[in-house]
Order: sequence, then structure tokens, then C-alpha cells
Amino acid sequence: MLRKRSYFDSKRLPYLLILPQILVTVTFFYWPAVQGLAQSFMLSDPFGLHSRFVLFDNYVRLFKDPLYLRSIVITLTFSASTAALAITTGLLLATLANRVFQFKNIIRTFLIWPYAVAPAISGILWLFLLHPSFGVVAIAIKKYLGVDWNPVLRGSDAMVMVIMASSWKQISYNFVFFMAGMQAIPKSLIEAAAMDGAGPFRRFWTITLPLLSPTLFFVTVMNIIFSFFETFGIIHTVTQGGPGGATNILVYKVYQDGFIGLNLGSSSAQSILLMALIITITLLQFKYVEKKVQYTG
Repeated sequence: MLRKRSYFDSKRLPYLLILPQILVTVTFFYWPAVQGLAQSFMLSDPFGLHSRFVLFDNYVRLFKDPLYLRSIVITLTFSASTAALAITTGLLLATLANRVFQFKNIIRTFLIWPYAVAPAISGILWLFLLHPSFGVVAIAIKKYLGVDWNPVLRGSDAMVMVIMASSWKQISYNFVFFMAGMQAIPKSLIEAAAMDGAGPFRRFWTITLPLLSPTLFFVTVMNIIFSFFETFGIIHTVTQGGPGGATNILVYKVYQDGFIGLNLGSSSAQSILLMALIITITLLQFKYVEKKVQYTG
């Protein structure tokens, strides 16, 4: 007889089995989070040897700092652009790959490969392509289009470059989920719509996209979280927040103020606000966007 549940002879054994995971979670998540929250209410010297309790002074200074307020706007613009570009491109590639019949597995494998590239390496690759001095693409843009592309000196060009590098890294992730979602859609629905005279675009808009809405919602949430946190490596290796702070997103400003400026209290307050911001955005998505998701039983 098969048991649907696991039974242990000893009451201590289950707790012993999950003890390593509990230790890892407490050590690397809960304890640093508590320390960061406590540090955000302190004013410390650069070496962290002496601290003074200042309550909300660190938070008040942040909201009076024009550089921090500008960083919020830059982060929202960057994350929205990265997520939109990565999701639309991933959905387009998944749609095209789903219609390919020859060499289907090889094409899908090539499209998945970029996700294995580390964010820092992704940034360096795009820097080699778009650097104004030795970038092949940048030189071609200037030669054939007459556009003086210079992400080293021009903030708007630098923002476009890091958006493309970040979205390129995430396209493969989105592609995998969209492909899985399309494979789960019954082909009989698509064939029935085609027999009724619906064209490819109408079939996609009225059948495929609504049935992909749970996948699209999940991918949107994950892409926004990715653009807020995991793009640190791209910013650090490509622009270091420059030029002139044009790409200084919140997660990189936490690093600048904490590890370079040694302002531990302000850096901790920024990390708390960053976590609160992403939690708020995620909750708003679940409250308002998820209502339009069509789940199938």
C-alpha cells in the first residue's frame, strides 16, 4: 500500500532534516535583515566602531537628497523599460520558435543559452559592442547612420546600453516560460480558430495571449524584481552608475554609499526603502494586475 504522507518514527528527525536549511536562512537572510534594519536607525563612523541612535534621521536625509530622489526615478524608468523589452522580445521569440518545424530543438537551445551568461559578463559583452572607441556596433552606427553614439559621456546612451544588456540577459528566461505555456495550449483550439477563418494575429490575440496570462503575470513580477536587484553586476561592470549618475539605480547607490562612501546608516536605510518599494510594487501587481489573469481549471 502506497503512503501519501511520510511518517517518522522519531519526532526529532524531521526537525533535524530541516535544520541545515533553517541555519542557512537565519544566517544569510534574517540576521542580516535585522542588522540592516537596526543600522538604518544609527549614525556610525566610517569604520562602524561607534554608533549613535538617531531614529529616522537617515530616512529624512534621504528624502531631502535630490540625488536619491533622482535615483528613484532612474530606477523606475530602468526597471520598466528592461522588463517591457525583455518580456515583449521573449514572447515574440517564443511565438516564432513555436511555429518552426525544422531544427526546432536546436533553435530553442540557442535561444536559451544567453541565460547562462552572468550579468557582469553580459554587461561587458554589450560594452565591447557599443563602446564609442572600439565597439563594432557603435562604430557602424556612427559610420553608416551618422549618429554620435557615446555611452561613456552621454547619460541617455548609457541608459539605453544598460537596458539592452539587462533585457538581453532576461529574454531567455522569459522565452523558456512562454514556450512552456504555449506548449500547454491545446492545438485543437488553434486549429478550430484557423478553420473559422481567424488569421495568425487574431488567433494569437484572442486565444494564445489570454491563455498565457498566468505565465505573463508571473514573468512580469519576476522581471521587475530582476531589474531592481540582479542588474547590479551589469551597472557595476559597465557604467558604475555614470555618466553623471545617469544609470545610478537604487541597488547600486546602496553599494556606493555603503561600501565606497562608508555611510553605513544611510546605506542601510536605502536598502530598507528599496525592499519596501519592491514589496509595494509586487503587492500592487497582485492586487490590480492579477484580476485580469485568466486561470484555466
